[in-house]
This record gives sequence, C-alpha cells and structure tokens, in this order.
Amino acid sequence: MLPWLGTLRQWHWISSALCLVGMLLFSITGITLNHAAQIEAKPQVFNQQAQLPERLRVELQEKTPTQGLPLALRQWLEGELALRLDARSAEWSDAELYIGLPRPGGDAWLSLDIESGALEYESTDRGWIAYLNDLHKGRNTGSAWSWFIDVFAGLCVLFSLSGLLLLQRYAGARPSTWPLVALGLVLPALLALLFIN
Repeated sequence: MLPWLGTLRQWHWISSALCLVGMLLFSITGITLNHAAQIEAKPQVFNQQAQLPERLRVELQEKTPTQGLPLALRQWLEGELALRLDARSAEWSDAELYIGLPRPGGDAWLSLDIESGALEYESTDRGWIAYLNDLHKGRNTGSAWSWFIDVFAGLCVLFSLSGLLLLQRYAGARPSTWPLVALGLVLPALLALLFIN
C-alpha cells in the first residue's frame, strides 16, 4: 500500500463526517427550493400596536435622531416588543422611525411616529420549510452562518477531491468507475445545453 493512501482515506472520512449533517440539510433544502411553487406556505402574521411613553416622545421631539437608536428608546422597544435590536439600522425620516427586521423564514418591521407616539410592529413567520430554505441560501442569517457555509463548502471540496483520488487508486479493480464519473460530468452538461433556455 502506498504511504499516502492511509492519509488520503483519513482526509476523506474526516471531511465526510464533518459534512454529513450539512450535506443532508443542503440536499433536502435543494429539493424544497426546487419545488417551492408546489409547497404551499401559510404565513402567520402577528401585529402589535403600542404607545411611546410621554417622556420618551418629548425627548425625541426635542432632539429627533437622524441615525441610530438612542439607548432609552432601544431599551423601551426591546422590552415592549420582546426582541433584540442590537445592530439593526434605524431609518429616520420626517419624525418617523422605521426598522426592518428580516430573518430566516420570516420578516418583521416596526414603525414609530414621533409626533403621536404610535408604534406599529408586524412580524411574519413563513414556517420551518422557509426557515431551512433561507439557511440554504444564507438569506438574513448573519456572519456566523455565512462563515459556516464557506467552511462547509471547503470541506465538501476536500471530500470530493479526496474521493476522486481514491477512485483513481481503485479504478483498476472496478472497470465501471470512469464511465460512471464521465456520466456524472456529461449528464448535467447535456441537460443544461438541451433543456435550459
């Protein structure tokens, strides 16, 4: 046995173990994304109205921010709506605050009128399939998930290349190896050329 073969096998099984759950997730969500039009979603919409405390309303009227969220306002919004607004961008225009709160599998927003103190909050949940599909796409998932996708993709490349080298090593004893590899290359190419406009 060649000395590098044991190392190659080790790289292959370690990368496959690290990729297993991610490959299952991305394979299943690949199917759900491909059939998104046939999967019926029933979004659940939650609305909430509230009134800004008079003290905060007066403070904001005296000095309306042009960007960011004053600490007292942020703390009140988080307490009133039971959510976190840490790094959310606040849009101020004509004495009105708007904050978009997109997330995987849903969306939310809040609007606050400084003159009247009226707060409106709406949250939409599109369900678990939409949540997993958004994880697949990296939509509104943040930097930690984005890093996970990149590392996972690198491990998949390592898994595939080490598998290809193992195929090369054992192809002599398995005559169907290279025709199957060729089919895996030619079939998607033909489908793309013949059936995709």
